[in-house]
Amino acid sequence: MELSWFERLSPEQADEVTGLLGAAQAVDGVAPVGEAVILRLRPDAHGSRHLLARDGESLVGYLHLDVFGDSDGNEVAELAVHPDHRRRGHGTALVEAVADRAKPLRIWSHGGHPGAGALAAALGYRKVRELLRLRRPLDADLPGPVLPDGVTLRTFVPGRDEAAVVYVNHRAFSWHPEQSAMSIEDVRQKEEQPWFDPAGFLLAVDAEGRLLGFHWTKAHTAELGEVYVVGVDPDAQGGGLGKAITLAGLAHLRDAGLRQVMLYVESDNAAALAVYDRLGFTRWDSDVQYAR
Repeated sequence: MELSWFERLSPEQADEVTGLLGAAQAVDGVAPVGEAVILRLRPDAHGSRHLLARDGESLVGYLHLDVFGDSDGNEVAELAVHPDHRRRGHGTALVEAVADRAKPLRIWSHGGHPGAGALAAALGYRKVRELLRLRRPLDADLPGPVLPDGVTLRTFVPGRDEAAVVYVNHRAFSWHPEQSAMSIEDVRQKEEQPWFDPAGFLLAVDAEGRLLGFHWTKAHTAELGEVYVVGVDPDAQGGGLGKAITLAGLAHLRDAGLRQVMLYVESDNAAALAVYDRLGFTRWDSDVQYAR
C-alpha cells in the first residue's frame, strides 16, 4: 500500500474519493465524512490535507485533515476505507500517518461504527466528544409555532442576509468548536449546493427588521429533512423564540412533503436535549470524536 499527501485534489482524484465515500456509505448506512469534507474536495478549497491510500491502481482509503482545525486548536481528521479492502491494516496506516503529522489531533467516527471504536482502542485513543443524531416524524402531532410579541418570520434573501446570519450565528455559537467559525463565504458556498432552498431558511426579525434568530432547514431526500442550524441571538434568548422557529422550520419541511426530520446536538448540551425531548425527538445514532 502507498500513502500520499496532497494539499488539493485534482478533479480525477476528487471523483475517486467521492466513489470510495459512496461505497462506504452504501455498506455502513451513514456517510463516513461530514458535509464540510465534501465541500473541501473542490480544487479551489483551502485548509485541507488529503491522504490517499492506494493498493496498486485502486484507491483503498482516504483521510481528510482539516488543518484550520477547531476553535480549541485541534486539527481534525475524518477517514474511510473502501468496504472491499477492510481488515487489511489500511485504517491503522491512515491513522498512524496523520498522527505523525498533526498535533493535537482529533478524529471523527460517524455513526458510531464499531470497527472505528475497536481501531481507536487498539491505537490508544479515547472518546472525547459525542454528537448525537436525533429524529422524529413530521406528522399531525407537530405543535404550531407561537412567536414572541413583535417578532415576525420571513425567508432568507441570498445576496442580502448573509452578514446578519453570520453575526447572529457567531453570537449564538461562540462556544462551539466548528459552528462558531461559519463565515459569509461558507454561507455563499452552501447557497450553491443542490439542496439549498431559501424558502426553508427562516429568519425571525423584530419590528425594525433586526435579525433575532434563524432556522436553516435542509432536505436530504424526498422523505428526510434536517434541522440544519437553529441560532438565536443571546439577547433574544429565554422568551421561547428558539422553540418557535424550530417548530416553524419543522412545519415547512412537513408541508413540503417530508415525513421524517433529524438533527445533531452535542451529548452534553442538557438544555438543548431537554427542548428536543419535549418536541418529540428520540435518539437515532451518534458521531464520536477520539483523541489520544
